[in-house]
Amino acid sequence: MIPAPRPVLYAALAALVALLPTAGPVLAQPSAAARFTRLAGDVREADGHLYDARDDTGRTMDAAQIVQPPSGPYLAVYHTALEDGRFHAAVATSTDLRTWHRRHDFGPGTSQPSLAATEDSGGDWVLAYEKDPDNHLELRSYPGLTALLTGRPERSFDAPRTLSRCAEGTPDITAARGGTVELTGHYRDRCDTDRQLTAVLHGFRAWRTHPDQRLDHAVRACGPRGNIGDRTSLRLAGHDLVLIEGQLRPDDFGSWRLYGYDPRLGRAEPVAVRTHRGSHALANPSATTITAPDGRRALLVSVFVPREGAAAGEAGELLYWRNL
Repeated sequence: MIPAPRPVLYAALAALVALLPTAGPVLAQPSAAARFTRLAGDVREADGHLYDARDDTGRTMDAAQIVQPPSGPYLAVYHTALEDGRFHAAVATSTDLRTWHRRHDFGPGTSQPSLAATEDSGGDWVLAYEKDPDNHLELRSYPGLTALLTGRPERSFDAPRTLSRCAEGTPDITAARGGTVELTGHYRDRCDTDRQLTAVLHGFRAWRTHPDQRLDHAVRACGPRGNIGDRTSLRLAGHDLVLIEGQLRPDDFGSWRLYGYDPRLGRAEPVAVRTHRGSHALANPSATTITAPDGRRALLVSVFVPREGAAAGEAGELLYWRNL
């Protein structure tokens, strides 16, 4: 067999390639933070919103976390700085996400509460909050919704500080099942700057904590040089996301910003949220999917707008939701 000249071979190969189906451009999948920004990055496009959220007694609902039980009203846990000079955490209920009825005050020196239903107990609840003085984490379990709303815990645990001799707090419960509670929080590293921790409580007796340096490094790579504090975990469009606050400059409340962290990739990126009047400081994020008052599934977000970075009329707790 006499080999064909090379130009003939090249021409034949080109003809074959031309017959193959052509694929479109390869597009990078958007990150979980980008998905969140697309859904919830503009409060003006929300299906419902509430600035400076307050309960029916006039208390501010700062650092609010909203939870929706399988039945019954929405629940919110939050804290308020009162005239006694201390924070008070409380729980309130609502049927429309706008009007909140305070049901119980958890006492002076309680702040940054996080609430979760236990996954295997048929109606029990676990509450975690930061407790002062000697800022540390406390956890309480409640046998049912009535016990929670009337403040009658079944078990309690005061966590010892293990990573800082000064402060540990801002809990976020990530799982509660089989007598085990998993949560995240912060510790005051060298009594100077807030950094991230993970913790596990077994049987309301055994307590274990670890620094979360991977998360710290990812957020710091985005620019924050101050505290890295409160956070929330959610699953959005099949992807896990941690929404977390970071402070660009120490001691500057107007420099709080939000970041989205991908725990699978170990990367974080800024998350910009545009308010109606252009507030630029946002902190204490919380987010979850709910059934909205109109019956549709929605992404619900709550953030605290510090007055140092707030536009007129927007300081305080901001709640908003976007139908999915």
